[in-house]
Amino acid sequence: MRFVARQPAEGINVSKTHPLVEASTLVIGLAAIFVLITVVLIFLVEIALYFVPVEKEAALFDGWLPDDLVTVAHTDERLNETQHLVDRLAVHWPESPYQFRVEIDDSDVANAMALPGGLVIVTQGLLDQVESENELAFVLGHELGHFKNRDHLRALGRGVVLSLFLAVTTGDDVAGIGITAADITLRGFNRRQESNADAFGLSLVNAEYGHVTESWRLFERWEIQDDSMLRFVAYLSTHPDTGDRITDMKELARSEGWSMDGAVAPLNW
Repeated sequence: MRFVARQPAEGINVSKTHPLVEASTLVIGLAAIFVLITVVLIFLVEIALYFVPVEKEAALFDGWLPDDLVTVAHTDERLNETQHLVDRLAVHWPESPYQFRVEIDDSDVANAMALPGGLVIVTQGLLDQVESENELAFVLGHELGHFKNRDHLRALGRGVVLSLFLAVTTGDDVAGIGITAADITLRGFNRRQESNADAFGLSLVNAEYGHVTESWRLFERWEIQDDSMLRFVAYLSTHPDTGDRITDMKELARSEGWSMDGAVAPLNW
């Protein structure tokens, strides 16, 4: 029998799948791998940072400020009064390992945040909206609650990993990356972390004033404002829904037997 070699079928080395479909599959696959790697890194960094001793954290971030922060002058009256209020609240947390330092961000948006090393940031926009010392005391007490549970380190871990991820994918110089407040705070906290911080902050307010009157008044005003205005309030993008939050705080005050009727302290500016 004579063997006759056959020619291979035309297009045998060409995929029957459309090139755009193959490209999309490749892109989606690579994206999924990057996301998975990022999630794993965030988890590992959060765990590692959580076990960093407070003394190491304080030494590492001594005098540190986020790259995007524009602070007011240290002679600003509101800075001194806010620092004094934080110090008064911290007295009711005697086992606190932190030396708290307050800075006011020269920003019109309303926000407050807890950053590594005991740094408490309050924006001018928030100070413009509070109408009593009691309102401000709760906001500050809430941020101290994040320090107590070391939530701020978990947020730092997310911020650092995501910043590195963006640097790698965009080709930026990794060595030149600076940590910004947005890197840290815009990752947000989960509902449990926020509720715990609220509970601790409310306990500090009660310890300082003997009641929790006006603690949530700022949030009540925000709740009744037009939604178009609320979209511009940064505090609401990094903290939980105001309605549920107010209800939870009032229920906590009742369960703890904290008075919701008392004298309201005016702001000293």
